[in-house]
Amino acid sequence: MSYYVYILKCCDGTLYTGIAKDVQKRLEEHNSSQKGAKYTKARRPVKLLYSESSKDRSSASKREYEIKKLSRTQKCALIQRSESV
Repeated sequence: MSYYVYILKCCDGTLYTGIAKDVQKRLEEHNSSQKGAKYTKARRPVKLLYSESSKDRSSASKREYEIKKLSRTQKCALIQRSESV
């Protein structure tokens, strides 16, 4: 089963990185339900800026960790590269 790593832009301009099996469903949860992450609850609405697939949860978690270590500038560059493809 594929997992996805995604980056959201919160209403205050901050970026949030997470993983999910279904990115659209997770985006809806972040924006509306009690299942959204504590961080995004106070920063709604959120917008999906980036996603990439991983072969399994372990790979997605490792990639999420790599992305979370990036600076904001590096995350923005990653997002821009994906938009230009």
